[in-house]
Amino acid sequence: MVHILSRMRKFDEVWELFDEIHVKYPSMISLKSMSIVLTRYCRHLSFEETLEAFSRMERYVGEHTVDTYNVLLYAFCTQKPMMEARAIFRKIHRRFMPNTQTLNILLMGFKESRNLIAVELFYHDLVRRGCVPNTVTYNIRIDSFCKKGCVDDALRLLSEMEEKNCCPTIETYTTLIHGFCIARDPVRARQIFYEMENHNLKHDSVVYNALISCYVRFGDLKSAVDLMDEMVGRGLQHDDVTYNTLFRGLRTLDSIDVLSKLYQKMIEKEFLPKMQTVILLMKSFCQNDRCDLGIELWDYLIRKGCCPHAHVLDLLVTSLCARGKTDRALECLYESLARGRHPNKQTFQVLLPHLQEAGDEDKLMVLRVIMKKFEISA
Repeated sequence: MVHILSRMRKFDEVWELFDEIHVKYPSMISLKSMSIVLTRYCRHLSFEETLEAFSRMERYVGEHTVDTYNVLLYAFCTQKPMMEARAIFRKIHRRFMPNTQTLNILLMGFKESRNLIAVELFYHDLVRRGCVPNTVTYNIRIDSFCKKGCVDDALRLLSEMEEKNCCPTIETYTTLIHGFCIARDPVRARQIFYEMENHNLKHDSVVYNALISCYVRFGDLKSAVDLMDEMVGRGLQHDDVTYNTLFRGLRTLDSIDVLSKLYQKMIEKEFLPKMQTVILLMKSFCQNDRCDLGIELWDYLIRKGCCPHAHVLDLLVTSLCARGKTDRALECLYESLARGRHPNKQTFQVLLPHLQEAGDEDKLMVLRVIMKKFEISA
């Protein structure tokens, strides 16, 4: 309930709810509850109003500690410019000893703002103050270097974290693979991929997808497809990221035949792609004069109980009408309506002239009734 009211910006009702909960179930007001409210305050209200809300929470959670300040710091790091997060930090270190969570929250904020220098400066400053870095700390720093393409520095941190008994994780290696992709070095990306096994880390679909994405980026689709087969051999399932990555690469290289074969394999496995992948496929089929595959994809989604996005309907209707298949385009519209989907205006703008040209008054009348219902002008 706190989450819903906060998203609706009904902050007065949030405080009323907090008052009620504090009387009946005081232990239910947790750091998580604080985080939800303060994050929304940060996003929609001013610096001063957020601090006022934080002070007000003391009556519900007791005297503020470094943990509650970390919640406030997280809200500012994720929702506001880092200049304001720095101001919060100055308040913390005057009253409390910053801990590892403080360190990680600040580094994450500077990393997301792409400020590598600030990441390193704050890291060394807080370590000097007594903060002890952990695996999360090193993962954030490695990601910061990788995003800038500084993979040698990232590898130096990998060695450093091992020396300090911070064990690398799958996330560490996935980040490094992405870093080598940015640095345009797929060979070293693959070396890092297989180096994981030396640390008793099992490859999962996420790290496979990272390396597949690297190969696709450099047009090495054969290696990417080989990795997909390797995933199957290791008992790993392809997910939407796997398919979407390959489809994007094939679409960029204008390889519609290979793309359609991979699509058929996906359908044979009864895999239901997410809507961004559906849109990508429908664009590829319609732009390459493969309406048959577009209709097949539409029917497959309907059979699986999925109601395609209105943009998917736009693409298919436009393609069908351009090829004189207006009746089939209407069927798709009716199927979409039957499942509660609100069509875009573009769908009707495409259908109307084709029906008028055909002189089909009955279908025109039905279409105009639907347009009136959705308040869509001709």
